[in-house]
Amino acid sequence: MQLVTVHLPAEFIEGLDYLVRKQRYPNRSEAIRNAVRDLLKEELWSQQRVIMEKERKRSQIPFLKEEKIPG
Repeated sequence: MQLVTVHLPAEFIEGLDYLVRKQRYPNRSEAIRNAVRDLLKEELWSQQRVIMEKERKRSQIPFLKEEKIPG
């Protein structure tokens, strides 16, 4: 893993600390990792899935065969 430094509002830190105190996450880093993963899953990976599905459907459309022109 790589280290990333971020600046967060005090309210975010308080919220993270609350979740850690309530044992929803073992530490702030784990909570932030989960939040980033969920963001990427929603924003990035779901969009990629839609694009791949469109490409898959497009590839299933039968293409017209070239007609040979007598000559």
